[in-house]
Amino acid sequence: MSVADESEVHRLGDKVRALGGAPMDCPVSAGCHRAATGNISIFAGGERETFERALPVLTAMGRQILHTGLLGSASVLKVVTDYLASVHLVELGEAMMTAKKSGLDLATTYEGIRISSGNSFVHETESQVILNGSRNINFTMDLVVKDMGFFQDLADRAAIPLELSPQVLQLFRQAKSRLGEKAWSPNIVVALEEACGERLWAPGFPSEIVDNERESVGHEVRVVGLG
Repeated sequence: MSVADESEVHRLGDKVRALGGAPMDCPVSAGCHRAATGNISIFAGGERETFERALPVLTAMGRQILHTGLLGSASVLKVVTDYLASVHLVELGEAMMTAKKSGLDLATTYEGIRISSGNSFVHETESQVILNGSRNINFTMDLVVKDMGFFQDLADRAAIPLELSPQVLQLFRQAKSRLGEKAWSPNIVVALEEACGERLWAPGFPSEIVDNERESVGHEVRVVGLG
């Protein structure tokens, strides 16, 4: 259920089939805070019959289950969504620093982004621990570099001339080299803080991400992608 390259998923899938099993790739998404409460999203790639057999197990672990297609498709989609999360993290640092240097209060900035078209899942979660200063989302620089590398490899194999991905990947590689591979990924903002002589900090934000949504959704499970 981890993030893996599509070719590796197929290699392992062949080994499972050779032993008489039915392979699936089922990476999870939405953060460690939701995984801890069973409120995680699960992408499931595999034959439809295999997916339906595995569904009771998947619904015991997560709240939103998406059947993505054949084996390997879930891993591709997971890499795509992780790429977007990494880009959002970088751009949020730039947005909040620009707001601060322009004289805006960062708590107000956070709320303005949250209620506007600029909002994202990453903002509602990771911006809070950036502004708290803990930067703790239980996800490290080496994992971002690995996942973004998978995404870049996908694009390269498809001969897609990406412009943003290589730049963001390079920023995280530099941060990993400078801050350490186990530094929390929101510390991507450190280089910008140092360059600007400003700290992205505001009072009243939590040191860890809390799954507030779990309280409102209870044990409801949504299965999508069955059509």
